[in-house]
Amino acid sequence: MSQATLKGFPAEQADLEVAVPPFDYNPSAWRQRVPICILACIAFLMATHMALFQWQLIEAPWDPVFGEQTRNVLTSDVALRMHHWFGVPDAALGALAYLGDAIFGLAGSTRRWQYRPWLVILFGIDVIPLGIVSAILVVCQATIVGNWCFLCLITAVISLILIVMAYDEVYASLKLLYRVWQRTHDRQILWKVLWGRPTEIADEVASEMVHTT
Repeated sequence: MSQATLKGFPAEQADLEVAVPPFDYNPSAWRQRVPICILACIAFLMATHMALFQWQLIEAPWDPVFGEQTRNVLTSDVALRMHHWFGVPDAALGALAYLGDAIFGLAGSTRRWQYRPWLVILFGIDVIPLGIVSAILVVCQATIVGNWCFLCLITAVISLILIVMAYDEVYASLKLLYRVWQRTHDRQILWKVLWGRPTEIADEVASEMVHTT
């Protein structure tokens, strides 16, 4: 079968809003991704504020709940050690990751789980480890530093929410790749599907996925 006759290719001819079981919705739909981008932008602004303090570009971090405890957290031995390891403040790394969440969330069509698996997986790599690291850092605040940081807590909560909101799309792309591998056991085909190159088997597997009841 020629590339031109593959169902769903080019993408403009496909149903971009089709649901992907076990979900009863399209995990790549804008209504799923826009809230992620909004939350990521909010967390980006908070992390940037903390990074500016760690860079000593502002006098004090904002904290309406814990007051000076936030200063203690952002200047703690843990924070300084991470700054030494990575060359930039930990809050700056967080800001960069949240910005990546927003950019990756906006990229691609509403059927990118099929046509751009690499993008969805990259999105998941940015979102999921960030949430785990944020949770670990919050635990460190209580157990090692002995202080709390309001903005740190809020960004950690946002990170965990982003994991919950993003996992469905990542699951759909990984499921597509797994089924293609099960069907073919061909690394070259799997590589093509990962990068969104039209293949007959990917189209067949995706059609089966969206029609599963």
